[in-house]
Amino acid sequence: MTLREKEKKLTDIISSYRSALVAYSGGVDSSLLLYVTINCLGKDKVLAVIADSETYPEREKKSAISFCEREGIKYQVIHTAELSDERFERNDKNRCYYCKSHLFEEMVAIKDKLDYEVIFEGSNADDLSDYRPGRRAVSEYGVVSPLLLAGLSKNEVRELSRFYNLPTHNKPSKACLASRIPYGNKIEISLLSKIDRAENFLEKLGFDIVRVRAHGEVARLEVKPDDFNKIIERKEEIVSFLTALGFKFVCLDLEGYRTGSMNKLLKDSI
Repeated sequence: MTLREKEKKLTDIISSYRSALVAYSGGVDSSLLLYVTINCLGKDKVLAVIADSETYPEREKKSAISFCEREGIKYQVIHTAELSDERFERNDKNRCYYCKSHLFEEMVAIKDKLDYEVIFEGSNADDLSDYRPGRRAVSEYGVVSPLLLAGLSKNEVRELSRFYNLPTHNKPSKACLASRIPYGNKIEISLLSKIDRAENFLEKLGFDIVRVRAHGEVARLEVKPDDFNKIIERKEEIVSFLTALGFKFVCLDLEGYRTGSMNKLLKDSI
């Protein structure tokens, strides 16, 4: 299928519903999904639901809210309680399933109370190529993934976003802060905050794509290979800041940034 054929399929899928809640994070995928859903159904038939959680950077929540207010989009912020869930806290291989279950449970309650027909979420076709336990929650709660059903890859999502002049078309991919912690290591608010502060510092230094993977006392930095020299050039201030946060060692991962790098630890068990 061509991109235009996939776009048509996307609009057909969305238009088959009368109203929708959209799980909105402010990222590339959910921004395109929200935009197309509003175009198909109208602003009065769409509600963006923004999750407020310690597992997501505060700046991302603020960005999502700002976009909705700027565009006149109805939205509701909900606090998800995954950190009160012992299963999530212990951080086993189903962590993402527990997290998505909390989100969708809240969204189903809103859907039923306000009489929306469907819940949309922004998975794309590339998400099927990685370990995504959250997909199980999508199925269990009857959530629909229009981008995935239309066969849109991440690059195609960006291309369509550029066509629609969305400001997120070239936005770096983000992910839950818990994904920086190796499976089996306890997830604590203090650790999530430390990771968030470290990544925020590095982004302010000009690293648009960065992950600070927390291996106990070791901070393993993932950036684009093109940014390796810049990391070395600014190593003193980077090490100073991260050690002040509590890390004892700061290391650069020579493989560079890649999604789902922690899933290497699961290859023998999934």
